[in-house]
This record gives sequence, C-alpha cells and structure tokens, in this order.
Amino acid sequence: MSSYTLDPTILREYDIRGVIDETLTVEGAQAIGRAFGTMVVEKGGKTVCVGYDGRLSSPDLEAAVVDGLMACGLTAVRIGLGPTPMLYFAVNIVPADAGIMISGSHNPPEYNGFKMMLGKAPFYGGDIQRLGEIAANGAYAEGEGQSIDQPVHDKYVKRLAEDYSGGRPLKVAWDAGNGSAGDAMRDVCALLPGEHILINENIDGTFPAHHPDPTVPECLEQLQDVVRTQGCDFGMAFDGDGDRIGAVDGQGRILWGDQLMVLLASDVLDALPGATIIADVKASQTLFDEVDRMGGNPLMWRTGHSLIKAKMAETQAPLAGEMSGHIFFADKYYGYDDGLYAAVRLLNHVSHQANSLAEIRDSLPQPVNTPELRFPCDDTRKFEVVDEVLERMRSNGANLSDVDGLRVKTDDGWWLLRASNTQDVLVARCEANDDEGLERLRNALVTELVECGVEPPQF
Repeated sequence: MSSYTLDPTILREYDIRGVIDETLTVEGAQAIGRAFGTMVVEKGGKTVCVGYDGRLSSPDLEAAVVDGLMACGLTAVRIGLGPTPMLYFAVNIVPADAGIMISGSHNPPEYNGFKMMLGKAPFYGGDIQRLGEIAANGAYAEGEGQSIDQPVHDKYVKRLAEDYSGGRPLKVAWDAGNGSAGDAMRDVCALLPGEHILINENIDGTFPAHHPDPTVPECLEQLQDVVRTQGCDFGMAFDGDGDRIGAVDGQGRILWGDQLMVLLASDVLDALPGATIIADVKASQTLFDEVDRMGGNPLMWRTGHSLIKAKMAETQAPLAGEMSGHIFFADKYYGYDDGLYAAVRLLNHVSHQANSLAEIRDSLPQPVNTPELRFPCDDTRKFEVVDEVLERMRSNGANLSDVDGLRVKTDDGWWLLRASNTQDVLVARCEANDDEGLERLRNALVTELVECGVEPPQF
C-alpha cells in the first residue's frame, strides 16, 4: 500500500473518528492499521489485539485494519465484537503489545472510528498526529504477519462479576442502548444475584431505541420509565461502546458522574485510606469536598479519558472519573474506563447499604448548577479567549485553578471556562450553593465573555 492522506478532521485529540464513506473509508482504515502497526513495530511490539463494535461499517473496517497490521509483520489477535473496555481487557490478559478498537463510541450511526493503546498506555494527541504523518508519507514497516481469532468475551464477563461481593438482592434495570456492551451486559447479569431487567440489550448499529449517550437526559427517558413502572431500586445505562455509565435512582432521578464517584470513592477509601481520587475540572465541588472529608486526597485534573488515564498511572490513583461518565478503576482492576465494571461496583456498593440509592442521593449536599454549556467559538480563538479571561482573573487576584482552562472559586461557588479539545466550542459550567449565588456566577461569566467579544451561551 502506498501513501494515504487521511482527512485531517478525523485525527482528533483522543481518537480517530469520522463519517463512513465521506471522511473515513475502508482504504483509510487499512492505512491507519499500517501506520499504527508501524509505530508498534518501532516500539518492538509483535502482537496487536483488534476488536470492533456493533456498527454496520465495523466488520469491514476491522478487516482492513487487520490487513494493515499484518503488512507490518505483526500478529493481529482478533477478539471479535464487544465493548471498547473488552479490547483494553484483552491487551492486559493476552497479553499484547498494543490494541486498536473499531468504534464510533456514542456518535450517530453514520460515524465510526478507532481508539488505540500502545503498551498499556493511552494513545492520543501527538501520537495520533504522527500516525497521520506516517500514512501520508507511506513510511510503513514491512513484513509478513498473521491473524488469529481469540475471543475473550467469556473471560471478560467472568472478570466483571468477580468483584461483586454480594449484599442484599436488588431489582435493577440495565439499558445498553443497542450498543456493543449488550451481549456482555446480558451475560454478566446472569452471574449476579437479584432481579435484572434488560432493555435494548440486542446490539444494533442503527440504534433504533434511542441515541446511546447516557449523559443526555433524553437518552435516559426509557430507562427512567422502566425503573418507575417496574419498581426498580435503580437503573444504569451505557454509551455506544460501553466505556461510560449513567444512572438513575428508584425515583428516576439522574445521578451524574461526579455523584456516582462520591459513592464509589467511599468504598475505595475504606480499603485504601488516604488514596488519591482524581476527577475532571467539570466535577462538582461536592465530590472534592466529600473525598477530603472521607480521608482521601482529591485531585482535580484535565478533562479527557486519555489524560485522566495518564494521570492515574503517574499518581498511582486507584479511582478516577469524569462528569461524562468515564469511571476508571485501578483498585482491583486495570486502570481503564469500563462502564460495566463501574456498574458492578455501584451495584455492590448499594447492595451493602441500609438506605436506597435515592436516599443516599438525598443525603449528599445539593448545590444548584448549570448543565455543561457548549457554545461556538473559532478553533484558534477559543484558546485565546480562555487565556484573556485567565489573565484578567489573575490580575484581579481571583481564587482559581488553571489545570484545564480556568475554574474560578468564589463565596457563591465556582464557574468554569475551558476550550474543547475536540470541537470548535468553548465549554462553561457554574455551580453555587443557592439560586441567587448561581445568578451572580452566571453574570460574572457572561461579563467576561462579552469583554472578549464572545456571544455568551443561553443558560
């Protein structure tokens, strides 16, 4: 295969993702396999695990990637259809030198893409840009490799269930959203006690029931209805490739990623007092305060699953999470984001409590906040805006964190402004102790945006 110029829009910060037959083609997938394989060979690697999700285009892309890897002289270990975390699991247990997952994550059906790991580390940022350069130059490693079929589904499901220690039996609804976690979800539920109601468990790349994104409230409406009408203790949902979790309590109220983290952190800190718990900059102050109260070391870090994984490895943190529902366990597990594993740990936590999940939710502090607000800003200008606001805040002596954009803390609460790593948008969020404080925070943020000539978001 000669050189191939990949559409630059598909080479994103954390993964590769594009529209099938428009920005992403089968020929492009083969080039991605060859370029990634070349980087694996450079590191002395010999084996690469390959998995794929339930999208209609995924089998063809998987075959093309395997061809590209073999042309580099590598052994492609084909683990089959399943969620992205099953690919991460395979790299750890095969063991393999790298992994590549064909998945469009939670994007609409016409999208697809690739998530990669080199060794046990995430593959992102400059690595992805270099992959594009290797393909464009046709500077590939050469060899004669092979492919072997090595399904890991059964081992993965068994491992998911291992860390359930058993408490009171619960009635729980599970929604796979017709995503690639469906088969594993069904099989792990068969190993767990209690009553489990499964919805949208059949893998279907057209996503007929609803869009598979548990951070979008509309995508949880079917789960909420089942929980209420069936009298469930709570419900859980997963995104299209199974690396994120969403949850609702027995009243159908949503628990966001930072609220789930409070519960999961309590178990980790019981076992590992003083441990570092990482959360992204969008998380509620409640999470950081609760981790501190429970004797942990809260660490605020940059948004992005690859960035979080890298920070976990650096700090040896046993648990990390994002508002988006990526939850990473290195306590008893492998340190990557796995929605089904987080579900088992949540089930385990609630089953050992005297109170229901709804009662536990009500016992937490109840700040008022805006949702995550994403609003247009030119790709170059977005970083300049953040820098300008950051400079003004520093000059004013504000209490702030600049770990990812800026997060300004006041007596009312905090507001956040950061540039998206993947889109031409700015991201903002505000959280306060009461409605009046939230209004003051919103006004402060709007003032700063207007000063920069940016149209503020509609709160």
